[in-house]
Amino acid sequence: MREDLKALAEKVEARIAPRFAEIDTVARVNTEKVICAFRANRVSDTHFGGTNGYGHDDIGRDTLDKIYAEVFGAESALVRIGIVSGTHAISCALFAACAPGGTLLSISGMPYDSIQPVIGITEELPGSLKYYGVKHDVVDLKPDDSPDYEAIAARAADKAVCAVAIQRSRGYAARRALSVAEIAKMIETVRRVNSTACIFVDNCYGEFTEEHEPSEFGADLMAGSLIKNPGGGVAPTGGYIVGRREYVERAAMRLTAPGQGTDCGATLGANAALYRGFFMAPHTVAQALKTAVFCAGMLEELGYRTSPDALEPRSDIVQIVELGSPERLCRFCKGIQMGSAVDAFVTPVPSDMDGYADKVVMASGSFVQGSTIELSADGPLREPYAAYLQGGLTYEAGRYGVLCAIEEMMA
Repeated sequence: MREDLKALAEKVEARIAPRFAEIDTVARVNTEKVICAFRANRVSDTHFGGTNGYGHDDIGRDTLDKIYAEVFGAESALVRIGIVSGTHAISCALFAACAPGGTLLSISGMPYDSIQPVIGITEELPGSLKYYGVKHDVVDLKPDDSPDYEAIAARAADKAVCAVAIQRSRGYAARRALSVAEIAKMIETVRRVNSTACIFVDNCYGEFTEEHEPSEFGADLMAGSLIKNPGGGVAPTGGYIVGRREYVERAAMRLTAPGQGTDCGATLGANAALYRGFFMAPHTVAQALKTAVFCAGMLEELGYRTSPDALEPRSDIVQIVELGSPERLCRFCKGIQMGSAVDAFVTPVPSDMDGYADKVVMASGSFVQGSTIELSADGPLREPYAAYLQGGLTYEAGRYGVLCAIEEMMA
């Protein structure tokens, strides 16, 4: 590692030390929540065994559902390894929220790339919401990335609106993540004018980044991936849905079949990893946040535009660095890959990905394939050629990966 980069890293760490202290405070609060939920539900090694076949009477699975519901301040939860991705969890939730012939209103701008085919925005695929007669409308954020509460109230008042969707994280958009306080106000704005619409929050990348979650403030449904924040880097696969009991049951029937819902779903020996991952999650998320803050601090010193900046409050684990050219984007991702413990010898190359309009370059040297709570960086090959950095199981490893990425860009 170059000596000048080591010196710059020490300078940056001194500047960002107050942010690290704030992140540690959030991790302590959320860790206490998780432990209290484990204790209240009398977790023991009995819960770590698995089931096969139909998975009926899986005490470990059913107790973990209760723990997720308690930690996220919800009535009910569905935590399943049969949910294959965050997009799958969101899809199940949206089908639970929407009614044929109704309108789904997205009030945080256009949804994330991989959600658009689910809704039927990019194409009318068999099985999409559009295929079943659900219309879609959008309320954009303001130019400063804040919610447009006046426009939200006007559009949500339409009686045809059966569901309202809020995306907490930025996806591949340049806008910042929405804070829990902003989401709470968006929910309150909708409820003033529409008492029946199901309010859904895509919580991917946001869990445990703040002391509270959107489900504590009236969201009817919320969903995310276990190979992002709540899996703690331990869960091997899966997703979760939390919220009001009736909607969680509807989502379960979309995942399985009408009449089966939450009563089935074999865990195949994964329970111990799901419990351990959720226990680790607040700490692991803190490591990822520290990695993101360090990345922002370093790249700012080198003259690049970052979002959020190093000292800005955060509501997700995603860090954007605008690199300005496809060559720098690819070299940054190559450096992240080189700094990983797994597949460090691999060179990421841009390629087509399902659900994305542009080629994407992705670095992910992870123990769990595609895990974005582990250190990864990716970005679409379109202007401003931004790298989207996520994760870091430990700050020390994340720090090293960021330095490798910078060194590779400077080579």
